[in-house]
Amino acid sequence: MDESHGGQPAGRGTNMPRVADFNEGVVLGAIRRSAGGRSRVELTAETGLSAQTVSNICRRLLVGGLIVEAGKQAVAFGKPRTMLELNPAGSYAVGVHIDPAVITYVLLDFTGRVVVDASHPTPDAQDPDSVLSLMSEQILQLIDRAPVDRDRILGVGIASPGPVDVERGLVLDPPHLPDWHQVPLRDHLRDATGLPVLLDKDVIAGAVAEQWAGGADGPRNFVFLYLGTGVGLGIVIDDVVVRGIASNAGDIGLLPVSSEEFGDNYNQPLHAFWAACSPQPLAQQAVSAGVLPADTDLSNPAQVDAAFTRLCTLADDGDEGAVVILERAARATASAVLTTTNMLDLDAVILGGTMWERLSERFLAVIRPIVAERAIARQLHEVKIVGTTLGSDVAAIGAACLVLDREFSPRPSTLLLGR
Repeated sequence: MDESHGGQPAGRGTNMPRVADFNEGVVLGAIRRSAGGRSRVELTAETGLSAQTVSNICRRLLVGGLIVEAGKQAVAFGKPRTMLELNPAGSYAVGVHIDPAVITYVLLDFTGRVVVDASHPTPDAQDPDSVLSLMSEQILQLIDRAPVDRDRILGVGIASPGPVDVERGLVLDPPHLPDWHQVPLRDHLRDATGLPVLLDKDVIAGAVAEQWAGGADGPRNFVFLYLGTGVGLGIVIDDVVVRGIASNAGDIGLLPVSSEEFGDNYNQPLHAFWAACSPQPLAQQAVSAGVLPADTDLSNPAQVDAAFTRLCTLADDGDEGAVVILERAARATASAVLTTTNMLDLDAVILGGTMWERLSERFLAVIRPIVAERAIARQLHEVKIVGTTLGSDVAAIGAACLVLDREFSPRPSTLLLGR
């Protein structure tokens, strides 16, 4: 049998109910991406659907409470147009980000705004079940605190370090969670909370966050570079997240990078990206260089995070040794950005993660001129380098957006019969 990628026969057809659902997602997506709302006339022009189809879809969305009419907009000719916007109370989703140093919880409304949030250090527990029980309690407490209609909460999204088995809902063997071996995270949280649960990689969740909650004018072709306890890459091409065959795309910890001054010498020493830019090796470098005390505790991710914060504070205060370490890490990050953007020919890179806010100004000052000078396609288009606008909770926000995305985004693959 002739099959396309993903194992589906290339000749599969579709049917009208699937097309109707797809078109509804297209219209809803157009409204979501508009900063000031969209009129029915604008939606007809933007989507290519007939005026009657757009009118019918908008009527269903209004009845379902997913959109609202938001005033009139004057036009040069004819009567004012009624503008349509997302209804913040139309749907909600819970997002959880598991970082080896901290676990973050958010509840989002339909516009991607955080309604309530919470966080706590990741327990240093040998038994993952005890951590899952704590997470279940925190999710239920978060929902109880939220002033929302619980019937409108669609589910829980979990952003976890990889590798993960998305189909079976398992966290496999994350490098920084050594006792987590095939942990049935999805099923445990589903049974404990009574809500549907989705599991995905943290970097993929970050990319989805930028699509859903990162602003109406966001790019359609970009990478989300995650900097936290580990490093990773979320890839979006033509507004579609690239997941890979097993939904584990984006592991760039072993990507060779250079942390030396960029010049015409192409024989610079290379290092694995993780070793050149993650908090633990950076803190270890600081201890070795005498920037941090020799007795600095680096025994677990929480202590590493505290040491990394001290390193950043010293650099901000002008400590020369600390500045050298972080600017070397910034050049390594620029090297990773160059490799990625040159390989994929993208026009935007968004950086974020649990360590990003402590580094943003210093890293952007180093990365932007290097990429502007050395990007292969620089004569054809600019490569924008920006930090996330979603803060350190970007992966948790993305986890909640996974739920909204699955429910409402138009996916061409869903049109195929048998999917």
